[in-house]
Amino acid sequence: MVEQSLFFELCGWIASISLILGYLPQAIQTIRTRQTDGIAVPTFLMMAIGGICFMLQGILHQPDKLWALFITNLITTCCSIIVFGIKIYNDYIKKK
Repeated sequence: MVEQSLFFELCGWIASISLILGYLPQAIQTIRTRQTDGIAVPTFLMMAIGGICFMLQGILHQPDKLWALFITNLITTCCSIIVFGIKIYNDYIKKK
């Protein structure tokens, strides 16, 4: 039972690190360059909504909190919101 629980936690943290390392370079590139021409607004909006829901699932899970799920989605949701904001600024506010 302990081995299965440890394996479960380890898989969660490996998934978290992989997702963050896969997602972060795009977010950093967008923040640095402010270029959002190839980014679809619905995609980043849905990613942010999905991340918020997974954060809630991770923190509300009983009896244990799923910290890997929460932390991963906190980071990726913040990145999604920042990229989404830059995209909205570039497409709607900057063009006025």
